[in-house]
Amino acid sequence: MQQAAGRSRRAVLAAGSAGAVGVTAALAGCKTYGGGEDPPPEEPAPGGPGTVLASAGEVEVGGGLILPDLGLVVTQPTAGTFRAFSAVCTHQGCLVSSVSDGTINCPCHGSQFSVQDGSVVRPATGVPSQQQPPLPEAAITVNGDSIELA
Repeated sequence: MQQAAGRSRRAVLAAGSAGAVGVTAALAGCKTYGGGEDPPPEEPAPGGPGTVLASAGEVEVGGGLILPDLGLVVTQPTAGTFRAFSAVCTHQGCLVSSVSDGTINCPCHGSQFSVQDGSVVRPATGVPSQQQPPLPEAAITVNGDSIELA
């Protein structure tokens, strides 16, 4: 890599960092372009209470539905009973990829979790089951045919 006009790479990077800090500080003091009024309030992010996750018909009995945008998996262990868990594997943070035969499955290292309670059915390769936590449960409600975050 060539250096710019006799300057060391460290000097160039330091100057760039100092400039970025100055621009950030200047922008932090600004309000909206063209006026002094505050920007309109932001819409609530998806995933708050009342967010519809799925309809009951979308979740098969003994299976589940992965919602990657919300980081959740909704299961129906028995007819009419719905549960929701984090879709992030507790081994190394991979997103689970499937729900089948009563388990929520992680593609990275083979972890499997129960659709009933999120407990570890099969730990990641090389990990003792007592050392891998279950999937955290998310609070949900069923409102008519809609499964919603509580």
